[in-house]
Amino acid sequence: MLVDFFLHLKSRKLPVSTKEFLTLLEAVREHVCGHSIDDFYFLSRACLVKDEANYDKFDRAFGEYFKGVEAIPGLEAQIPEDWLKLMMKRHLTPEEKAKIEKLGWEKLMEEFRKRLEEQKGRHAGGNKWVGTGGTSPYGAHGYHPEGYRIGPESAGNRTAVKVWDQRSFRNLDDSIELGTRNIKVALRRLRRFAREGAPEELDLDGTIAATARNAGWLDMLMRPEKHNAIKVLLFLDVGGSMDEHIKVCEELFSAARAEFKHLEYFYFHNCVYDHLWSDNQRRRSERTATWDLMHKYAADYKLIFVGDASMSPYEIMQPGGSIEYMNEEPGAVWMRRLTDTYPAAIWLNPEPEQYWPYRHSISIIRDLLGGRMFPLTLEGLERGIRTLSKRG
Repeated sequence: MLVDFFLHLKSRKLPVSTKEFLTLLEAVREHVCGHSIDDFYFLSRACLVKDEANYDKFDRAFGEYFKGVEAIPGLEAQIPEDWLKLMMKRHLTPEEKAKIEKLGWEKLMEEFRKRLEEQKGRHAGGNKWVGTGGTSPYGAHGYHPEGYRIGPESAGNRTAVKVWDQRSFRNLDDSIELGTRNIKVALRRLRRFAREGAPEELDLDGTIAATARNAGWLDMLMRPEKHNAIKVLLFLDVGGSMDEHIKVCEELFSAARAEFKHLEYFYFHNCVYDHLWSDNQRRRSERTATWDLMHKYAADYKLIFVGDASMSPYEIMQPGGSIEYMNEEPGAVWMRRLTDTYPAAIWLNPEPEQYWPYRHSISIIRDLLGGRMFPLTLEGLERGIRTLSKRG
């Protein structure tokens, strides 16, 4: 049975060797583990897997072999349930969408004020009044390429210019551990160690060399202890469309808290403007001015943005474009200031990379970062970390 298990792992592209397999057999023969499948799982993983990055691949292969799960070709391409649910909602053909006039920023604001004054009651399914399920620029659960969403739930189009709703965001949980191990492996490649502080550690090589130079008389040398010297600023987009990505963002947040001694984190919504906050429960009362942040944290910090960059382009390019308040300067201005202050900056995007070309706002943000946007996958994270390492 165990020979077949070994061959099964090899067929799943796990780098297991014959020597490691013989170690596992010896451990089983010596009754190192109990009789439960859980005990054998931990023993076999300890013996056969040398790199934490292969843990997930091993878990899948182990489950297939011992739980009878067969590998079905093309299973990865099954249509996601969330996508099927979205298809049940009312949608428009490309021809219908092409007929809807893009009003533009100033016209949109003017028309909205007029309709609020004229409308006397609830409306649904139309193309003019503030209502639901229609093609009006104002309302919810319908479609318009540049509309105002009135209400808490989005139809999923991600094209709203403004949102009229009091929303509350929750902080990301930094205690999440499940699924963070591969992220930790990637983040460790960014760490750089330097000797700081008072001499507290024996410098063995230095002591030997000094003693030899001193004709055998002991000359004991001490040196400062090594510390993680990398400093990281982590800016996290929360709320709205980012609710779909809470799990992976919490895993990244938890791993970053564990890996970096010098980590400062702040939240924003959609795009960075003149302030950020560190507690979503107090985001309206306890804010940090972006200018103050740039003066407080030196240019040697690595800056990592995390967000889907999916929003109306007005939110990036237009004064007053924020969906929550009337910002005096465009988000693009603040993005340039931040990247000028912190040259080592990247953007991690949890949206699948194949969707990026279809969202104008993603292209704008990516250009503002000089192309340094990476998908929030293990492979994308590794590329991002390499880029940060090269930029100082």
